[in-house]
Amino acid sequence: MNFGVIGYGYWGPNIVRNLTSLEGSQVLAIAEMSPSARKRAQTAYPGINVTPDACDVITSPKIDAVAVVTPVWTHYDLAKAALENGKHVFVEKPFTSNAHQAEELIELARKKNLTIMVDHTFLFTGAVKKISQLLDEGTLGKLYYYDATRVNLGLFQHDINVLWDLAPHDLSIMDYLMKASPEAVVATGQKHLNGHEDVAYMTLYFPEKIIAHINVNWLSPVKVRTTLMGGEKRMLVWNDLEADEKVKVYDRGVDVTNREGVYELLVNYRSGDMWAPQLEQVEALRQELTYFVDCVSTGKQPINDGCAGLRVVKMLEAASESLQKKGSLVYL
Repeated sequence: MNFGVIGYGYWGPNIVRNLTSLEGSQVLAIAEMSPSARKRAQTAYPGINVTPDACDVITSPKIDAVAVVTPVWTHYDLAKAALENGKHVFVEKPFTSNAHQAEELIELARKKNLTIMVDHTFLFTGAVKKISQLLDEGTLGKLYYYDATRVNLGLFQHDINVLWDLAPHDLSIMDYLMKASPEAVVATGQKHLNGHEDVAYMTLYFPEKIIAHINVNWLSPVKVRTTLMGGEKRMLVWNDLEADEKVKVYDRGVDVTNREGVYELLVNYRSGDMWAPQLEQVEALRQELTYFVDCVSTGKQPINDGCAGLRVVKMLEAASESLQKKGSLVYL
């Protein structure tokens, strides 16, 4: 499959590196506006056509699929032009700037029988695959909560706030793991440096009393990537910065019994073993791009298709509305 890549900034080089090493795929062209980034691309890949004009990539009859790795406000126009030119599209997260744009792209791809995949890379990590398996097997029991902390110092974005930058990771993971859509969202945050919220908190209310909370921050002195999931039977901690035991399952919880005739709850705290399941050692982006090529070749619907991207954008839009209203509850 012949690829064109638009954008060679922070994430673009990773996309190009993986696509050029995949069996059955090659990169024919890279489009990048920055002269210094173009020079880097040309030095790294002398055999690939590097151009300042995205149209060269989008309109080339030799290219089958386009990877859009650019700021979010450009995603809609570039993806739409690629689809109109008969190209399959791989788009960096978040999918689009609003739900209307996402819906239009999904409909256009459906009409033209083309594949859209949104870059929700974490779905292809060994950790998320294992957590999905544990949930499917009922290891945690009925899920109570999902609590994620994703904080670091920078990278500041100039076109979006910290929620639109970092929360899509956790929103896409929740969307995949929970198989349910939130009913309402609350978001609070504050702008300190460049007119966009750089510290934010998002709470999502799901059916079945499941609650989710995401803490995102560009002003943290340390980098933290920790997710807690609590269930009726067991609890789980996923520390993505751990080298070896990223996921730990705790046989801990609370058993509550209501004795007949006694107007009080009896609470027993259960403290059992902890174990760290073995995780598949993979480069998630490589697996994701292999999966994209496979979905295009076979016509299979990707798990991280345009509809998955749309669901994340709807959650982000609701969060933005709540932010503007200083934390009012917004129903989805």
